[in-house]
Amino acid sequence: MKGGLRLVALDPHLRQDGLRIGQNLADARAIRPDMVVQEIDRALLESAFGTFADWHSNASPLVSVMTDMAAYGDLVLDITGVSHLFGGEAAMLRHVLTRLRVLGYTVSGAIAPTIGAAWAVSHFARSQVVSADSLETVLDDLPVAGLRLSESQNATFLQMGLVTIGQVRQRPRKPLQARFGAQLLLRIDQAYGQIQERMAPRLPPIEHHAERRLAEPISLMDDVLLITHDLAVTLGFKLEAAGLGAQTFHLFLYRVDHKVMTLSLNAARLTRDPGHVTDLFRHRAQRLAGEYDAGFGIDMVRLAASSLEPLDAVQTGAFSVENGLEDIDRLNDRLSSRLGPQAVLRSMLVASRLPERAEQFVPALVAGEAKIAIPDLRRPLRLLPKPERIQIMAEVPDGLPASMMWRRQAYRLVRGEGPERLGAEWWRKPMRLELVTPPVSKPSEPGEEPQAYIPDLVRFEPDAATRDYYVVEDNEGRRFWVFRQGFYTGPVAPVWYLHGFFA
Repeated sequence: MKGGLRLVALDPHLRQDGLRIGQNLADARAIRPDMVVQEIDRALLESAFGTFADWHSNASPLVSVMTDMAAYGDLVLDITGVSHLFGGEAAMLRHVLTRLRVLGYTVSGAIAPTIGAAWAVSHFARSQVVSADSLETVLDDLPVAGLRLSESQNATFLQMGLVTIGQVRQRPRKPLQARFGAQLLLRIDQAYGQIQERMAPRLPPIEHHAERRLAEPISLMDDVLLITHDLAVTLGFKLEAAGLGAQTFHLFLYRVDHKVMTLSLNAARLTRDPGHVTDLFRHRAQRLAGEYDAGFGIDMVRLAASSLEPLDAVQTGAFSVENGLEDIDRLNDRLSSRLGPQAVLRSMLVASRLPERAEQFVPALVAGEAKIAIPDLRRPLRLLPKPERIQIMAEVPDGLPASMMWRRQAYRLVRGEGPERLGAEWWRKPMRLELVTPPVSKPSEPGEEPQAYIPDLVRFEPDAATRDYYVVEDNEGRRFWVFRQGFYTGPVAPVWYLHGFFA
């Protein structure tokens, strides 16, 4: 920091000796030469405070960390529609602060109509609930530092004799903007509610959830799954009453040591079936293996649903239609939950005339599917990822193949039809062919399997020669899909390739 090392945290007994936060380290050592100094690990504090913030989602589903002044230390909870669960706003504030003080934290807080007002009151006044009617009165009496400004701006206001927020607010806006910038006016308007300030929740926002608070903490995963099933039943009734289904489910396990474990999964289609949701979490729990750690116990479990869409009631009587697609989706859900989303793939059509580009593998849980018009063409059931070179003999140069040599084995061809001519896609760039979309680099979840294998295929050449495809059959009934690249009349002799096999 400019001006030398400074103190960012102090033990309580050092404050009694005249030391203060922000003081130069050399001055502090002159007062207490025997004090022990440690360098702050900001990355560790930021990570620990993020986990600490997630734990507060047991009080409100919307939790955010304010990073205006520091990456840790300031926590924001949106308590809209939540405070009545604690007996009112005052009781909720007292409950949240008390449980933190019991854990040994020095904490202050406030409930206010705006984020800026709550931050200012919690830092420069006693912990309290600020109503909309008293918002201006309370803020006007607070120091200018309550506007979350820089140290240089606060020092400039003191030099000008402006001590409180009310004194700054009474000054003309244009001179203030010219000297301090538009950020000052933005902070004032946000604090007084003239401009809405939005928070960025750390955990995914949820609209429907079910939770259970436990009188005695639990630690076994089997007990967690039993509670998860009960919550899935309750959540299913809520979704059914709203006429909704969900594709994403989140399981929050709140530990007594102010930490939370989050487990999320996706389904292939909209569902609210409690048994299916429970099975998905049971399979995912098996992948956690030794990563699961309940600490000193879990005292609250919450099951939430997101990615909601309307879902009508399903008839299961005599006139219901069973086409088997739902069973396939359930199987994909179970396998993906147990093996990982990249381990279960399905084919998806791609708008391309080249056979090796006309299909791609994507995770089975990918929502939606590309709708592409499929031409009435005969294609082999098995397509080689890379065409293999072969030798072809024909009675005449442009006639049907009569024999084929592939992998040092000769095949006598007795039937054939073609050709089907495919031109090169000249508008494409020279890029490597892909059967599987490369995954985005991200840290693996606990128990997650390695990513799916991605073959190193050849690069696509937009100037490649025209292909003439033939369907040929040998004397034993095996049918092949071969093509000739190039023409016999050209300066370069054509080359034959084997590309696929028919049933």
